[in-house]
Amino acid sequence: MLSVARVIERAPVVAPDFAQLRQREFGRLDVEGHAYLDYTGSALYPRSLVAAHASMLSRSILGNPHAENPASLASSACIAEARERVLQFLDADPTEYAVCFTANATAAIGLVAAGYRFGADTPLVLTADNHNSVNGIREYARRAGASVHYLPLDHELRLDSSTLCHSERSQSSYSEQREGSALRVRGLFAYPAQSNFSGVKHPLSLVGDAQSVGYRVLLDAAALVPMTRLSLRDVPADFVALSFYKMFGYPTGVGALVAKRDALAELDRPWFSGGTVEFVSVQNRMHALRSGEEGFEDGTANFLDIAAIPAGLDHLESLGLENIERHATGLALELVDMLGAARHRNGQALTDIHGPKDGLSRGATVAFNVLDDTGAVVPYALVEQAARDARVSVRGGCFCNPGASEAAFRFPAAETMRCLTSAKAEGWSLERFGECMRGYAVGAVRASFGAPSNAWDLRRLMAVVESFAT
Repeated sequence: MLSVARVIERAPVVAPDFAQLRQREFGRLDVEGHAYLDYTGSALYPRSLVAAHASMLSRSILGNPHAENPASLASSACIAEARERVLQFLDADPTEYAVCFTANATAAIGLVAAGYRFGADTPLVLTADNHNSVNGIREYARRAGASVHYLPLDHELRLDSSTLCHSERSQSSYSEQREGSALRVRGLFAYPAQSNFSGVKHPLSLVGDAQSVGYRVLLDAAALVPMTRLSLRDVPADFVALSFYKMFGYPTGVGALVAKRDALAELDRPWFSGGTVEFVSVQNRMHALRSGEEGFEDGTANFLDIAAIPAGLDHLESLGLENIERHATGLALELVDMLGAARHRNGQALTDIHGPKDGLSRGATVAFNVLDDTGAVVPYALVEQAARDARVSVRGGCFCNPGASEAAFRFPAAETMRCLTSAKAEGWSLERFGECMRGYAVGAVRASFGAPSNAWDLRRLMAVVESFAT
């Protein structure tokens, strides 16, 4: 077992040869002539990770961990090793943090949403840039009578690090809860460490800012941790959600809620299930939840796939997150430059890039729209179709992030409300909404890079974009 009782001193990892890495671990890309640029959607699994997991399974006897037989104990040992390895990867003190394995990051966020004790005096604060899995927390808050506040984005789709506690708008939002310089009650603040829409890295200092005024903090780290180091000793978020397939592509169906043990103990689970209880009495209508992480892992853990997590984390560590980030972000910034320089023959810009144009605090994700020679938006679906025909995998749409989309596309709130209401009344469809919002983009194209990406992938995408030039 790996010990995480101390801060692990990580020696610098020599930068890998990414061309050799692609040939060795991801050669299927070039065999199929496939330019894969959707790493924010899912990482690609390295060949060796799948082979190592298959080899481990072929020589192991693993059973349901909710027992004490040898096969069950072997599975329990795999789960315990995976918990320790996750804590080590996040530089988290195991006496302070617990790891609850879930189906994905969405399920991890759902544990917090369902169990948080919202009420009239316990507000929810979100940011306009959030995945819908985080936006959905507001339904639990509203049902409990809690107020819900959104913090806005600026023109580059960034959050101001002072917005939470110091802006006039923020202070007015908190006016009913504030007493002097501190909050009388505790609420929940939830935001993404990195935007899945624009790639913007929002300030991790917001964690401490929110905690200093009495808030628990849920950090959506799903888009950040695949290539950026997160230390929970330095950034002690109360809850952190992540999915492992976004980090190293395999396995799917496993995520985690990494939570402070005292924050986890404050959650009020609305139900119990197999695996989460010490006992249940039907006669007396009683039950007792297990303490810690096991009280939040419903049913039988995905023990076969959880066993692959340590090897997946080892793969990332062997490459060095800093090296992956430098490589992938460099390609993303090159794409930004190329998109910004692309023009129609009449000089009209060929693209509109959403979010920052520089490399300051941004990840390897680029969202953009293609424009025609009059400056009108080309429907993203047409660009996505052209990319598909060229075997270039990008993502089109709003990426389950309506707040960042509304800000990026500069939707007027009143007009958006009218069109949403109209399209919903007629039987919702994106086409109906788009017709009503004529003149505005109703979706974008997103390209995101990872360790296997190379300049050839970039050129393939630019060829698709430039095919719309006139």
